[in-house]
This record gives sequence, structure tokens and C-alpha cells, in this order.
Amino acid sequence: MTFSPNAPRFAREVRATALLAAPLVLGQLSAVLMTFVDTVLAGRHGATTLAAVAVGSAVWSVVILVLVGVLMAIPPSVSQLDGGGRRSEIGPLYRQALWLALALGLALFVLVSLAAPLLAAMGIADDVRPGAIAFLGAIRWGAPALALFFASRYLSEGLAWTLPTMLFGIAGVLLLVPVGSTLMFGYGPLPALGAAGLGYATALVLWLQALGLLAYLHWSPRFADLDLFSHWQPPHPREIAALLKLGLPIGVTVFLEGGLFVATALLIGTLGATAVAAHQVAINVASLAFMVPLGVAMATTVRIGQAAGRGDGDGVRAAGRAGYAIVLGTQFITASIMVLGRHAIAGVYTDDMAVAGLAATLMLFAATFQFPDGIQALSAGALRGLKDTTWPMAITALAYWGLGMPLGVILGLRLGYGAQGMWVGLIVGLAVAATLLGWRFLRLARRAPMVSTSVAVTYDA
Repeated sequence: MTFSPNAPRFAREVRATALLAAPLVLGQLSAVLMTFVDTVLAGRHGATTLAAVAVGSAVWSVVILVLVGVLMAIPPSVSQLDGGGRRSEIGPLYRQALWLALALGLALFVLVSLAAPLLAAMGIADDVRPGAIAFLGAIRWGAPALALFFASRYLSEGLAWTLPTMLFGIAGVLLLVPVGSTLMFGYGPLPALGAAGLGYATALVLWLQALGLLAYLHWSPRFADLDLFSHWQPPHPREIAALLKLGLPIGVTVFLEGGLFVATALLIGTLGATAVAAHQVAINVASLAFMVPLGVAMATTVRIGQAAGRGDGDGVRAAGRAGYAIVLGTQFITASIMVLGRHAIAGVYTDDMAVAGLAATLMLFAATFQFPDGIQALSAGALRGLKDTTWPMAITALAYWGLGMPLGVILGLRLGYGAQGMWVGLIVGLAVAATLLGWRFLRLARRAPMVSTSVAVTYDA
């Protein structure tokens, strides 16, 4: 793959990818904002409720990483079928994806139901644990809805129609504010349910999002020719196994990356309140910024999947170039904002001078990893478009847990560099992942002019 593109085609690809990515970025931000709304409402209820919801949200978010990752098999499968002129196969694929989503949602429900012993084993404070268990006991009812929503959302995204992701995401945030406030604090005959009320509110919003998106897919003329709901279809183990073969490595990859950041936060938690608070500020800023390359990566998955489906090797390479160009530009902007505005940004989060000072320092590290973080996200998305998922899983395990985490522990905890040492480990892990994932995509893209559109096939050669 070379970077001397045909200028008109390159410009068209950049425009198409950007238009596809913009709603995805906003949709991803809305998902983050739902957690933000939960946090703000819990804080208004009291410090203990805030702590309970924080713990419950952390458990919930870690568990759903695998669910979301496995269902990420849907966009490249759909986009390759669409690009290959095999739209008649999309409806049957979607119906099997719904069975898979339902099974994953029920499994998530069971896992969250067993969280009480886990919280006790983690040593969560006695005054916090009951609220966290109540929150998880309520929000678990939304697990099947979340799975159905993602299966339907990924179908739409695989067909290069990303507007529903944005609209239903924003609608969810807007609904959560009044519903969460009502069930948490009570209103009229409705009792105040505290942390449990916030969990029930989130579950209710998830069901409204899922049912709304299903209704949209059913009634929208855009999907009419796919016959998504034309007839009932029982589970087909072979087709579901094909989706799992593609999706499980993605789920493990997403879990390994998310787990890296969770483990880093827990380890920094041993360094004291100032380090924890400063890390939380910096990682929150970095997480918000990450929604941009993540949205671009998801759009690139679709663009590459469509090109691969029609056997267009030049299209695969053009989509990859466009994705990298956009991500390099956006990451330069976010890195610059973090460097130049780090003190002002830290001041928005806290008035504590010690916390703000350390947070501003950590934002320099966050600015440093904007480029490798963006490149690894884009490369992983590009490889998903080629249905290459097993090698990215192995690369992620090596980079994050074989190199990044051990280095962070050595520098941060053993050699006394504290939170800064842990962040160096993050940077190294992301940089190695970016290098290896980028190299793999370039290697596969060079020899793409034809990629199989079979759902069961991955591109692991």
C-alpha cells in the first residue's frame, strides 16, 4: 500500500468517511454522556449514592465490553454482503444476529446478577456495597435491550446509514435526565429509589432505544428490500458460530484494551487520593477525545468492508488512506488542545490545586498518546473491514498486557514514578499496538484485490 493516492478519489473517500463518521462520533459521545448523567444525578443524591453508582457503572461497563465487541462482527459482515451485491443475504444474517444478541444479553443479565460476591471480594466499603448491588440489580434488566440495540445499530451502520446511531443516542441521553431524576428522588406517588431508581431508569431508556430502533428498521423504506422481519427464523447454529468466530476475537480485543485502562486506574488507586483524582480527570478527557478516532474507525470498517465485498482492492486501500488522514488530523487537534489548554481543562474539573496540577501534567501524557491511540483504533477498524480479527487480538494481548502493563507497574509502583510511570506504560502499549496493527493492515491491503464475502471467513492469511 502506498501513500501516493489519486487525488480526486482520495478526496471523495475522505468526504465519504467523514460524513459516515460524524454521526458515529456523536452517537459514541451520547453513550459516554449517559454515564455522565448517571454520575451527576447520583452526586445530587449524596456521596454514598455517587460512590455506589460509580462502582456499579464500572462493573457494568467492563462486562458489556465483550458483548459490544462480539456484536462488532455485524458491520463488516453486512458491509461486505452489501458491497458484493448480496443484499438478499442480509436479512437472514440479521435474524441470526438477533438470536446471538439475545443470548448475549441474557448471559450479561446472569453475570450482573452474580455481582454481589464479586463486590465483597473486591473489598468495596460496607456503606457503598448495598447501593452498588441495588444499582446493578436494577440496570441488569436492560441487558437484553442493550444487546438488541447494538445488533440493530450495527446492521444500520454496516449499510452505511449512521444517522440512527446519533439520533437514538441523543434521545437516550435526553430521556435519562427526567426519568432518572424521577425514579431516584421520587415524584408524587412514586417513591424515591436512590441508586436502584437510577438503574431502573437506565434500563427503561435502553428498552425504549432498542424498541424504537427495531420499529425504525421495520418501517423505514431504506430497509424494505431486506425483509428483515418478513418471517420468523429459528436459530441456525452454523451461522451463529460463524458470527462468533469473527466476533469473539473482537470482544476479547475490546476487553483487553478496556481492561488495561481499568487495571491502570485500580493500581493508581493504591497511590493515594490525589493521584486517583488527577488520573480520573486526565483519563476522562482522553476518553472523550477517543470518541473521534473510534467513530472514524467504525466508518472505515464499513467503507473497507464495502470495497472488499465488491473485490475492489484499490477501494480498500483508498478507504484506509482516507481513514488514516482523518485520524492524524483530528488527533493533532486534540493533542494540541490538551497541551495548550491543560491547566484550564483541569480547572473545570477541580479546585484542588494539587489535583489540578498533577492532572495537567498527566494531560501531557494523554496528548502524547493521541497519535498511537488514534492509529491503533483506525487500524483495528480497518482490519475488521477485512474480517481480520484473530491476529489483532494477539497483537493487543502482547502490546497491552505483555509490554504496556508490566512496564507501567515497574515504573509507577516499583521505581516510584507514580501515576506518570503508569501512563508511560499506557503510551508504550498503545504505540506498540499502533505499529503492529498498522503494519498488518498495510500488508493485507497491498494484496487485496479480492476478499471473500462469506460471513464465516476471516482474513488471517
